Formats: sequence, C-alpha cells, structure tokens
Amino acid sequence: MSRDPRPTPGRGAAGANLDLGLVVAAHGRHAVVETPEGERWRCHPRGKKSEVVVGDRVRWQRAGDEGVIEAIEPRRNLLFRQDEWRSKSFAANLDQLLMLVAADPPFSESQLARALIAAAAAGIPAVIGLNKTDLPVAAAARQRLQPYRAMGVEVLELAVKAAPDEALALLRPRLEGRTTLILGPSGAGKSTLINRLVPGAGAQVGEISVALASGRHTTTTTTWYWLDAERRGAVLDSPGFQEFGLRQLQATELAALMPDLAAELGQCRFHNCTHREEPQCGLRAALEAGRISASRWRIYQELYAELSQTRW
Repeated sequence: MSRDPRPTPGRGAAGANLDLGLVVAAHGRHAVVETPEGERWRCHPRGKKSEVVVGDRVRWQRAGDEGVIEAIEPRRNLLFRQDEWRSKSFAANLDQLLMLVAADPPFSESQLARALIAAAAAGIPAVIGLNKTDLPVAAAARQRLQPYRAMGVEVLELAVKAAPDEALALLRPRLEGRTTLILGPSGAGKSTLINRLVPGAGAQVGEISVALASGRHTTTTTTWYWLDAERRGAVLDSPGFQEFGLRQLQATELAALMPDLAAELGQCRFHNCTHREEPQCGLRAALEAGRISASRWRIYQELYAELSQTRW
C-alpha cells in the first residue's frame, strides 16, 4: 500500500562484484557507508541526484580515499512523509518505529496519528513511548493515549531523565536485535534517550558531521547508532518535526490504516462509503456506540478532507 517516493535501482549485472555497505548517515549528496567489518567511508552516488537514505543497503566501490555508490539494494520498507510539494524520507529497512511523545509539553494527537498511519502504510510495526511520566500532568497524557491502547498499540511509560534505569530496562528487550527508528516532536526527550542507550552517541555525531562536512548534521537528518558491539540491534535518531503530510495516500485508504476504524469496516450500507455523510454508516454507528473515540473520529475527518483535495 505504501508508495516509495524515490525509485529503488536494481543491483544490475555488475552488482555482485561491488562491495556491500550500510548507509548510517546521509546529508545532501554525501553519505557515510559502513562495511560489514565496521569501517566507515564517505561516499557519494553515481550521477547528480542522491536517492539513498539511512538504513539502505548499497553496492559501492572505493575511489581513492572515498567511495562511489553504484546501486541501492531493494528496500523492505521506507518511512517517509509527503506534503503537497515534496517528500521527506526518515529511514529504510526498519523493524519497528518507537513514536516518542511526552507528558509535557503536550503532544499533538494529530501528528501522532499521522506517524502511525505512515508506519502502517509502510508495513512497519509501531510502539508508543510516553516519556516524563513522573510529572503530575502524566495522568492527562495517559487518558489521551487510551484509544491507542484500546486499539492494540503498545504504550510504554517512561521517565528517561528521572528514572533512567527503569526506562532502559523496559526498552532494551524491545530493541535488542532490531532496527528501531525513534521518532517524535521536539521536546519529547529523544536526545536524552539516545544518550542513555548509546553513551558514545555525542562522539559519533561529531565524527559523522566531520565526514559529511555538514555542520549541525543531526538537526536535519537521521543518524544510525549500534546498540551492541556485535551490531545486532540499532536505534536511529531522527529530527523533530512540526508537520507530517500523508499525501502519498489516497483518502479511501485511510480507514483501513487506522486500527480502530478498520475493525468496523464492512458494516456500512454502501461498499464505497466514505464514512462522512452517507446513511447507515457502520463507522458512525461505532462512534455513537463509543467504540471509536471522538478524537480519533475528528482526526479521520481532518485527514480525509486533506487527502481529498485536488492534486496537481
């Protein structure tokens, strides 16, 4: 159901003769590619346009003290957002998404829902992390997340700064052996969490910034961190976002990507019901019965109207 906004080149006949590497950082036309032995090389793509994202497996070859990316291996998935004018890719080949929100500052439920919908469209399992649960306002945040618990999304309660040991003990079993993108708005505590999970994260950021000559690199792009010496599990830190467009989706796909609404599909009078104004709508009946929350219904209506706008 998800549509990759950027074409994925095939390996080609010569691909088998090229080195295989993992993209652990990218900025502009340059990327940092890690070899299976753990060496990291500054690389650039063949041609003028870069299509690589963090998490890509690529075929590349050395060219002096740098490298040239010749091809991108087929992706299992790609998480991205798309507004009317452009797409922004977060990462490829993910095992799961950890959507981190905080009790304070209050999170946007619309942005949370959009991220979960994008993950569902890409076939990426998602978990919600509620941070700063030591604060008095945490009770209100828990209440706002109750519809997500009810629809089967796991919500992990964390206090990364106040109780880091407990937070890490809860998270590590869910992160081991997996590639996890940590996504969330500014102020949710992503940097604090990354620094707890990966004590050397700050040094890695500096090294990558120098390699890419990108200055404050991590403010605009995703960065890969290994969680263990064996390089089995990894977390990816992503920049905060204010907007999360879903223009890659059709309005008619929306209900099936929202678990609480999807559970009620098939009960409408009309097979092509948009669940907005049609009579005998099964979803509206579920709303009236309390099986769909008012906030989730409002988000659906907002997104349906947005995705129904004329596309040029």
